[in-house]
Amino acid sequence: MNLTSIPALQDNYIWTLNDDEGNCLIVDPGEAQPVLEKMASNGWQPVAILLTHHHNDHTGGVKTLCEHFPHLEVYGPQETEAKGARTIVSEGDKVTVLGLTFEVIHTPGHTLGHISYYSSPYLFCGDTLFSGGCGRLFEGTPEQMYDSFQKLNQLPGETLVCCAHEYTLSNLKFAAAILPHDPQITAEYQKIKDLRAENGITLPTKLAHERSINLFLRTQDIDLKRALNVNITDEPVWRTFAVLREKKDVF
Repeated sequence: MNLTSIPALQDNYIWTLNDDEGNCLIVDPGEAQPVLEKMASNGWQPVAILLTHHHNDHTGGVKTLCEHFPHLEVYGPQETEAKGARTIVSEGDKVTVLGLTFEVIHTPGHTLGHISYYSSPYLFCGDTLFSGGCGRLFEGTPEQMYDSFQKLNQLPGETLVCCAHEYTLSNLKFAAAILPHDPQITAEYQKIKDLRAENGITLPTKLAHERSINLFLRTQDIDLKRALNVNITDEPVWRTFAVLREKKDVF
């Protein structure tokens, strides 16, 4: 399989997977035109769309793409039915496309119905897990998002995290402000600054790497709890996550 990220809108990535025959899977097409251009320039034939949640920057291109390719199968959670999903999927369902079987994982937090798709090594996680960060809580609670992170963190370290936005630099800037003396975060922040200065793409990232530089996957870290003034022993397990997300909201 060949994995490709298509830049769209302000900072979105529309992910595609294609096989050697040019059959193609599309994930979260926020707009149609860059996808149509990529299909035409590569001679790809799209066969399915995977949707993670209902926000327009992830679904805005579905209608036009389905008009161009009427036989497209469109999978998504219940909340995306009004945005063009034709087959509604939920936690534990399996989606088979291009010979790959994707496990559907319910990952609420950003929205209540948000789902992620996993077929080793690919994880399409929409606006849940970002490189160095976490999606904003528009509909869900910190506890829900914490639980979603725990689900995704059970996947193998070699998992390729294919999230939907180029947020890595701002996420690492925040992480470096919280833990300014952490050598892994400091080194990663400098690396990402250099990469983005050359307009480089920071994704996909490996889950094993995220475990070291993503503070939202390090909420049991004593140094992090101290930096956030969170009680080390008495708080619920998701409290550090909640405080971290609150600080990121106003950073």
